[in-house]
Amino acid sequence: MNNEITKKYRKRSEIIKALGHPTRIFIMDFLANGEKTAGEIVEKVGADKSTVSKHLSVMKNAGLVENEKRGLNVFYKLTCACILNLFTCLESIEKRD
Repeated sequence: MNNEITKKYRKRSEIIKALGHPTRIFIMDFLANGEKTAGEIVEKVGADKSTVSKHLSVMKNAGLVENEKRGLNVFYKLTCACILNLFTCLESIEKRD
């Protein structure tokens, strides 16, 4: 593989790895309904703030979410809602079992 192809597949792998934790997938589903504050995400996940922050950081580094600080709040949203189509596809595989 040349460098360009390697880079393409490395990025895809990074995205898949970022989705490789149940909490992160849960956060993706939660953000499907629109942007949420970090506090709302922490409350919904039911984990401590530092744990959720680490998950959000992994997701942001992979390009799955973006954030914006407004006043005292940090808002998170999906960068590309079409990623949710992957979940629909996965659910169709689950139904086969």
